[in-house]
Amino acid sequence: MPGWAIAYVQRIEAVNYRIGRFAMYLLFVIMGILLWSSVTKIIKLPSLWTLEMAQFTLVAYYLLGAPYSMQLGANVRMDLMYARMPLRRQALWDMFTVFCLIFYLGVMLWGAVDSTVYSLSVGERAPSAWRPPLWPIKFIITISFALMILQALAHLIRDIAILRGVEIPMPFRGEVDR
Repeated sequence: MPGWAIAYVQRIEAVNYRIGRFAMYLLFVIMGILLWSSVTKIIKLPSLWTLEMAQFTLVAYYLLGAPYSMQLGANVRMDLMYARMPLRRQALWDMFTVFCLIFYLGVMLWGAVDSTVYSLSVGERAPSAWRPPLWPIKFIITISFALMILQALAHLIRDIAILRGVEIPMPFRGEVDR
């Protein structure tokens, strides 16, 4: 494997690992927001912002954690036949499916960029009483799709390395199911 390919995989996986670990803690932020919502409803002073903020945080949690999930092999797949395949055949199958994933993510990224640019240009706001600007969450969605494409490419390079009999070391201390 060329040195640039190994460096690419290690850098992208290191970035997605750190972002994924950060995203895991957003679950506690969501819990705090919903707890605050419950407390303010009990004392009869409900907050206007809690529902939307919890939804925005959930989107960030889910999408920023997606590349990390793919990296760890925690994504959903049909394991009926895949788990019984030899490692090289799994790599071949993954190479086929990653192209489908990259196409899908490319379309999603295109739409996310378009939506973010539109949101910034018109000052789009949510149609609610709180009326927060929508560009920050749309920007997070755009970044998430870009990171997912980069992780899918790293996954493709790892599969090529498996077919060549080369092992690319992980840039972090984590157990990855492969």
